[in-house]
Amino acid sequence: MSRKNYTFTSESVSEGHPDKVCDRISDAVLDALIAEEPEARVAAETFATTNRVVIGGEVGLSDQAKLKDYMGKIDSIARACIKDIGYEQDKFHHETVEITNLLHEQSAHIAQGVDAAGDKDEGAGDQGIMFGFATDETDALMPAPIQFSHAILRRLAEVRKNGTEPALGPDAKSQISVRYEDGKPVEVSSLVLSTQHLDESLTSGDIRAMVEPYIRETLPEGWLTDNTVWHVNPTGKFVIGGPDGDAGLTGRKIIVDTYGGAAPHGGGAFSGKDPTKVDRSAAYAARYLAKNIVAAGMAKKCTLQLSYAIGVAAPLSIYVDTHGSGEIPDQVIEGAVSQCMDLTPRGIRTHLGLNKPIYQRTAAYGHFGRAPEADGGFSWERTDLIEALKKAV
Repeated sequence: MSRKNYTFTSESVSEGHPDKVCDRISDAVLDALIAEEPEARVAAETFATTNRVVIGGEVGLSDQAKLKDYMGKIDSIARACIKDIGYEQDKFHHETVEITNLLHEQSAHIAQGVDAAGDKDEGAGDQGIMFGFATDETDALMPAPIQFSHAILRRLAEVRKNGTEPALGPDAKSQISVRYEDGKPVEVSSLVLSTQHLDESLTSGDIRAMVEPYIRETLPEGWLTDNTVWHVNPTGKFVIGGPDGDAGLTGRKIIVDTYGGAAPHGGGAFSGKDPTKVDRSAAYAARYLAKNIVAAGMAKKCTLQLSYAIGVAAPLSIYVDTHGSGEIPDQVIEGAVSQCMDLTPRGIRTHLGLNKPIYQRTAAYGHFGRAPEADGGFSWERTDLIEALKKAV
């Protein structure tokens, strides 16, 4: 029997964190290419450090001669991301940072494994395992520690950007430890927040006084108590932030992107990858299925795994674990899943509408637990598979 009383911790990082700057640029490049050609193949990686951004990776287009035309847009795409995030530091400024673009054509050997041809269905872009997870402990069917770690930073980004708190800088990290009783989150036992600030004279106490009201309005009532231990800018000043303070790299925050460590992770990052890469699309599909299973009342908690081989369309395996909370046997749910959704790469992209420029918005504050959007963004957060799943069991 799983434990009912425990404390669990998750962290989040803001859009100005060095790794998130890189995720944002990689996904912005992806969006720009998909907007021009929905079937574009993209694997864009970004590295950032003091006064420097380097973008590399592979691009596959139906007419590779067009690639040169697109390359001239990469510089402005990267600068626009840095500007929107808010970096205007002496050693990392959207106007003066040096951008190096090393994107090139996709390998023909990879393409031949993925492309559909004759009687062969489009194959997965790589081998791998992907996990989805859902739990009924929050309205978003997400683990509470990661969901509210994200929410704190999103709220602070809002007041920074709208001018309410101009002293806050773009770079920040949050971490909350949540105490569970009888399997339900009831209290934040400790809270850590480190945020960049533009006024060097501000102390840790000043920063806490600034951010505490926003944190309190973000967390559920009663979760912050007299027992909650606060650590706000515990090292003192935090003025130099972003890639000037610490180098950044695409794909280095995969646990922040998913479930905060509350569920398994397949190991593949998401940002910069087009949806033929099952690292991304199958992870979205697994979350979609797990969320619908919980939303359908089949379980209070669900972990779902998919596995793929490069060049092979159908998943090699489907695994469901409801952690003893299931109303229906796990193996029955596994069978229902395969009936309700085509889990080939093409089937996932079609079902979730993934061939759209919807990825830049996922680069910070989590890929999961977000509200589905009218233009197709976060389509994997819909709960429109409930009736189909119920009929299939």
